[in-house]
Amino acid sequence: MSLDKHMEQSFPREPKVVFQAVLAGLEKLDAKTVKSEPEQYRIELKLPKVMLGKTLGERTYVTCEARAQEVGALLVVDAYPLDALERKLLFGARKGVTQMAVDMLLEQVGQHLA
Repeated sequence: MSLDKHMEQSFPREPKVVFQAVLAGLEKLDAKTVKSEPEQYRIELKLPKVMLGKTLGERTYVTCEARAQEVGALLVVDAYPLDALERKLLFGARKGVTQMAVDMLLEQVGQHLA
């Protein structure tokens, strides 16, 4: 079973606005930016073990990209858990942690777009 998570969510806004909402959400989650490509609306980041007062148990590596659609934007999110040395965790991950981290990120994006 793969520990990687892939999610896509549509928003009725321009990709630039969605990307800015992702950036705003990162501050609240105490995420660390690894690589940012604002002209492609793409960012790579590391989410901590503790977000919004909840202890998830593992760090999470996330890649977000806002893509244009006919109407609005599609936010593509890929994520996987990290071990204590911040390498990709290949086994032994806690069930549901990566999904919960992605859900928390998408919730922040939705709040900033509201």
